[in-house]
This record gives sequence, C-alpha cells and structure tokens, in this order.
Amino acid sequence: MSRRKAPPVRQSVTVEIAGERHVLRSDMPPEYTRAVAQHVDDTLRALPSFPTLEPFRAAILASLSITDELFRARQEVERLRAEIEAKTLEIAAMLEDAQTVE
Repeated sequence: MSRRKAPPVRQSVTVEIAGERHVLRSDMPPEYTRAVAQHVDDTLRALPSFPTLEPFRAAILASLSITDELFRARQEVERLRAEIEAKTLEIAAMLEDAQTVE
C-alpha cells in the first residue's frame, strides 16, 4: 500500500495589479503571492508610458522586463556556480599539494 502525498493546500489571495483586483489561488504562502503581484504591479507602473498604454500592451512590456530580469539572474547564477567550481578545484589542488609536502 503506497502513501500518496496530499496535494498542497491552495489559498485564495486578493491582490491589486494596475488598479485591478485579482483573486489568485496558490499553494505558496500568501505573503509570497502578494510579493509576486507587487513586483508585477511595480514593473507595470515603472513603464514610461504606463498611464496611456492599452492594458495588454502594458502587460506584454512588463512581461518582457520581468523575463529579462529572470534571464539575467540565471546568467549570474551560472557565472557564480562556475566561479565556485573553479575555486573549489583550486582549493582541492592546494590541499593535495600541501599533503604531498608533509
């Protein structure tokens, strides 16, 4: 008899994005969902022509901006991983050298 993991509890969270209220259901904590919605709202409002843009155009531009942030963050994570890997190999080589000197 196998035990199945219960699905995460989904909670409804009301957020406001670009002046419109939205009820979102998420299995993440409400604070997280609010923070994500706030980031979307901030990104929309930061668009130079936000007040005059059609909503779908504003959403597309905000999506592109947020995706750019994501891609740049992923590149930075990869760069840091490579740097950590190089430093780890360097330290391992130094330890091996120190052991052969003893």
